Amino acid sequence: MPNIDLDRTDRQILALLQQDGRISNQDLAERVSLSPSPCLRRVRRLEEQGIIRRYVALVDPERLGLGLLAYVFVRLDKTHRASHQSIPDFAHDVQGWPEVVQCYAMSGDMDYVLRVQVQDLARFSQFVMDTLMRHPAVVDMRSSFALQTVKETTELPV
Repeated sequence: MPNIDLDRTDRQILALLQQDGRISNQDLAERVSLSPSPCLRRVRRLEEQGIIRRYVALVDPERLGLGLLAYVFVRLDKTHRASHQSIPDFAHDVQGWPEVVQCYAMSGDMDYVLRVQVQDLARFSQFVMDTLMRHPAVVDMRSSFALQTVKETTELPV
């Protein structure tokens, strides 16, 4: 995907919207020293170009009772002919697992890393035993549990 040229004002807009996606266009325009109409045009252009993908509310998982965060490293079976269909199925199937809040295909000795957010260890164990390890493509998994959040941000350096 080609890089899109962003000027200083575009970068300021992005930085401010990452800090507060609900900032009014009037306030945003004042903060970047533009009038409201050109500011709104810039925001719309950033949206149309796909630089701004969407706006969301960040929800505190602990307040929802989802206090256990695990990173699960998954290795798939790539040796058996029957498993070749199961590998693309894994990427599709993980979309329907609500416990998995992020999934990345990886290089190295494991094929995927899943970020799993659940209530507690019992619910994690249930997910692993009843869902993850029953998938026909999965041959191995390792998990690590987050003990403390040291840094968490959705803001990209612009």
